[in-house]
Amino acid sequence: MREPSEVRRGRILAVVRSRGSVRVSDLAGELEVSVVTARRDVEELARAGRLRRGHGVARSLESGAQAQEPASASSDAADGAAVALVVPERHSYLYETMHGARAVLDAAGTRVALHITPQGAGAEQPLVERALAEGARGLLIAPRWRTVAEEEAGHAWLAGLDVPTVLMERRPRRGSVLHALDSVCSDHWYGMHLAVDHLVSLGHRRIVLAARDDSPTARALRAAFARIAGDREEIEDWAVVLSGSTSEAPGDASVPGPGAGDPVGPVSGDGLAHLLRERDFTAAVLHGDVDALMLVQQLADNGVSVPQDCSVVAYDDVVAAFGSVPLTAVAPPKAAVGRVAAELLVRRMTRPGVPPQRSELLPELKIRGSAQSLRTDRSTV
Repeated sequence: MREPSEVRRGRILAVVRSRGSVRVSDLAGELEVSVVTARRDVEELARAGRLRRGHGVARSLESGAQAQEPASASSDAADGAAVALVVPERHSYLYETMHGARAVLDAAGTRVALHITPQGAGAEQPLVERALAEGARGLLIAPRWRTVAEEEAGHAWLAGLDVPTVLMERRPRRGSVLHALDSVCSDHWYGMHLAVDHLVSLGHRRIVLAARDDSPTARALRAAFARIAGDREEIEDWAVVLSGSTSEAPGDASVPGPGAGDPVGPVSGDGLAHLLRERDFTAAVLHGDVDALMLVQQLADNGVSVPQDCSVVAYDDVVAAFGSVPLTAVAPPKAAVGRVAAELLVRRMTRPGVPPQRSELLPELKIRGSAQSLRTDRSTV
């Protein structure tokens, strides 16, 4: 039979008074309840003025522990990780987001515990559960979500968390269980608009997108390009191909444009060069910029010069400027995403009743040397 909450909280008070202070994770083990339940009980008792709560620790009112804490220091910082920051392994884009978030949290006197998610489906959940067991009372997370199925599975357990949570660079599907969760991301539709509009302004009418297939950002970019290119009357032909390994259904491998024929992808540099010649594409948008630099090198090996034969805009601007041909690139506001997400989290932790907020920040276009006006005397590459 489940123990009534008042009885359980009475037992918590007895333990805290007898010991002076006790970790919430230890309370959970002794009471045989989840850490989430124990934390909720401690918060309710602290709200009622019956004990004091430091992060991850419950203290007796008579313990005198408060006098031992420096007046200028955050009790969260003194007691453990106040905020868990979860980002994917080997993802430089999200590391920049992490640095933006950390600046805000440091200024708020909040200690940050960084958790790096290894590759593999469902890797975030055990990391988050461990962080909560260690006492984290807030979560900033950028899940990898390489496929739609992984995203759906991630929605289910994230919705069950009872700590303030902000998603970074992930946009919950409308009507999903995470639709009302605080989130901050780049407006990737606008970023793709900047890329296409720049190429169209240079006279290009036949454009291909080579995009990865391993993240929600990649899926958003492919959908945005298809809609934008399909709606622009100036564009005569377009196609979407995969530039990475295929991890979704074969039918999602390419979005064909006018006269595209069968789906294409994934492609390497030689495959992209063949497609440029076959369809007479004069410009390409390449996601992300590391892949873009590699594809530009491979195009050169196949006799296609950038920008003389093909203008290129990279999506992401981590290393795009450092190629032998500096790449014009769309630069999502990476640090700003982290900063705004951290500000939302601090607000949520200090004012739990405020309405949830979904923020989209606008990317910028950095013009360099990889895109030029279409030559009127141009022959097929």
